[in-house]
Amino acid sequence: MPYSMVEGQPRAIALFGRALTGGRVAHAYALVGSPESGRRAAAAFAEALLCERASSAGGCGHCRACTLVAKRQHPDLHLIVPTPPERNPRGPKAIRIDDIRELERRAALRPAMGPRKVFIVEEADRMTADTPQAFLKTLEEPPDRTVLILGLPTVRSLPATVLSRCQIVRCAPHPDPAVVEARAGALTLVTEVRAKGVDALMRRLQTIDRDKAVVLIDAYWLWCRDLLVIQSGAPATLLAHATTTADLAREAERWTMRDLLEEVGNCRAARAALETNVSPRLTVEVLLSRLATRAA
Repeated sequence: MPYSMVEGQPRAIALFGRALTGGRVAHAYALVGSPESGRRAAAAFAEALLCERASSAGGCGHCRACTLVAKRQHPDLHLIVPTPPERNPRGPKAIRIDDIRELERRAALRPAMGPRKVFIVEEADRMTADTPQAFLKTLEEPPDRTVLILGLPTVRSLPATVLSRCQIVRCAPHPDPAVVEARAGALTLVTEVRAKGVDALMRRLQTIDRDKAVVLIDAYWLWCRDLLVIQSGAPATLLAHATTTADLAREAERWTMRDLLEEVGNCRAARAALETNVSPRLTVEVLLSRLATRAA
């Protein structure tokens, strides 16, 4: 997609434009921000990198290369995403060493059509524990005419040894309506459990998969963060749930800062548990029951 279609990312777009027009494209970029923001920015940059008539405004959107990129059919564009184990389709999704080895194999080949090869690693924070070390070899000795684009939620999502070899690009949050709706639903669930007890929790979570559990845990994580922002007197522009500032202010009065920090740690632990074979339903039940009753 042309840069003009990537809304709300002026700094990232300016950096990409300078890199292309100045002939200073780095071998690796870490796009730090929400998954939706990172995907849009990565798609626009990949198109510009492979476009036959690229400019500071990005890809032209009309040439053969841009058309193939839009359809994800360009032979020099490779997408790596977390997948479940081969022998367990319902297992936790992750990027594994075999995925990185396949990336290395393809990166060693010459571009098939374009001026370079582009590899987009979505949700790079979901690499298994031993995968970042294996990835270092490619980052330290990048093949000629290869650009790696990693999507990360935070700069702490991968070891510093990996990030130090990437140019960090911070992406502004993109207000995905589905995510906003999911966050609102997560907070409604807290209120419902407080009013109706644990039975309501059991009914609402009878069917929950790993992806839905991640959305809920992230929503509660951001909720606790917002309460800390309110308690510290920071600007409302820093809130993830800025449309419910009054409700957040009332909720913040029910908590101590120590308790909120503890719950942030519990959210982090719950998120990590989902990367193993821990039951998504059990993980959310334990976290939510604690959140709903602790400050009730």
